[in-house]
Amino acid sequence: MNSHSNSVPVRLSVRPHERNKDQSMPTSGPLIDSYGRIHDDLRISVTDRCGLRCLYCMPDEEMEFLPHERLLSFDGLVRVAAVARKLGVKSVRLTGGEPLARKGIVEFIGALHALGFEDLSLTTNGMEFSRLADSLVTAGLTRVNFSCDSLRGDRFAQIRRRGSLDAVLASMDVAESVGLAPIKVNVVLMRTYNDDEIVDFAAFAREKNRIVRFIEFMPLDNSGTWNRDRLIPGREVVEKIATRWPLEPLITTHDPAPATRYRFKDGVGEIGIIASVTEPFCGTCNRLRITAEGMVRNCLFSDDELTLVEALRIGDDAIEAVLRQSVWGKYPGHGINDPGFLAPRRTMSMIGG
Repeated sequence: MNSHSNSVPVRLSVRPHERNKDQSMPTSGPLIDSYGRIHDDLRISVTDRCGLRCLYCMPDEEMEFLPHERLLSFDGLVRVAAVARKLGVKSVRLTGGEPLARKGIVEFIGALHALGFEDLSLTTNGMEFSRLADSLVTAGLTRVNFSCDSLRGDRFAQIRRRGSLDAVLASMDVAESVGLAPIKVNVVLMRTYNDDEIVDFAAFAREKNRIVRFIEFMPLDNSGTWNRDRLIPGREVVEKIATRWPLEPLITTHDPAPATRYRFKDGVGEIGIIASVTEPFCGTCNRLRITAEGMVRNCLFSDDELTLVEALRIGDDAIEAVLRQSVWGKYPGHGINDPGFLAPRRTMSMIGG
């Protein structure tokens, strides 16, 4: 278990001292933790497999993937999602690994859409998106995020170690053509790798009307690549872009979204900063995660997990109990900046982003 101290900074008013240790876990109402955070955003990882080997996500070689029989079935995931919907979950994001690598993903999205979620999105590396775009939208997909860490082909290959930049850019065009605009583009920044492309990506956001989100390098690779020297603080990104194009914050009250949003003062475009390490937003976190084999995680950076496998055999009440127990056990923050922090044993691809 990771060490979590009470010194973790938060973006809004939730503070560790507000926890009532004598309060019992609620058995009705929304999915709420002991610090008052309501969880209405569900991230479902449908597979740990991916055709790429991004530096910040998994090792290049000797990656062991789950055998297909260990993946939680789509029927099981739909049952869990249905219970979550009844508990107030409004949005679902499909992740991986690469979610489009799992056979049956289109039908799964259709089943989730039938449950009535307000927002149904996925994060993809873009390699397979063009082929499936029409079917995904017909099934009910409402938004898409593309991972793209460089606009230069040779550097893209260095960071991703597989795949093609041209394929990702083409998929972005296709996404817009099928009505999924504005799309978001996730850029994980790493010093000495792609930090000299910050302004280039800002120009890309302006020219293409795509929301580029700069993400701080997080300790989720489990291969020793992460260290603070490679981390580029979000504030540095804002300052660098502002020297070329003035920015102003987009003020959103009590917004639990991870990105701090900025728009260009001339009205042309928007960027986002996800400063998970240097400016944690744990105080407004509303996310709950399910891994590909059916484990519930309440934080990317905690190894605490509860299984849904047995609950699925028992029934919906048991599923609800697992979800509530996971949320109720959530810490006040991720603890990355604590002296005793230990990186999760799983890589990002095994957890689901």
